[in-house]
Amino acid sequence: MFEVGEIYDVGIKSLKKYNDERGWLIELFRHDEMEEEFLPVMSYISQTKPGVARGPHEHVDQADYFCFIGPSNFKIYLWDSRKDSPSFNKKMTIVGGEENPISMIVPKGVVHAYKNIGDKAGIVFNAPNRLFAGENKKEKVDEIRHEDKADSIYNLD
Repeated sequence: MFEVGEIYDVGIKSLKKYNDERGWLIELFRHDEMEEEFLPVMSYISQTKPGVARGPHEHVDQADYFCFIGPSNFKIYLWDSRKDSPSFNKKMTIVGGEENPISMIVPKGVVHAYKNIGDKAGIVFNAPNRLFAGENKKEKVDEIRHEDKADSIYNLD
């Protein structure tokens, strides 16, 4: 059903690692490098164990701003199911993390998942443009989960 190709409005950027005698530093986010509609309102980090996947899921009104910097590598999966998108029915994969530090904007309506393909736990940073569960966590979570559906068309590998 899905054809391999670039997905409209998904922004991927290499992250530069600044090394010195103390270690390293990576700029994850700069206000002057992001479209206003994707500006974060919160942030969180998560740890994912080797071989474990998160997703696939999508958001109705939320865009995600992910950073994959290590200490492991992740295979990231994206499916464009937005009927009004120029890349409707495209599927895209990329590896990001320790060997390829990247940031990625995932627009609302793009189904996404990632899997730790390394041999150690990995950390992912996310700074979405909407609050999880809304103001004071009093709203329904903006998430359509596909990973538990036996007949899901969004398959990893």
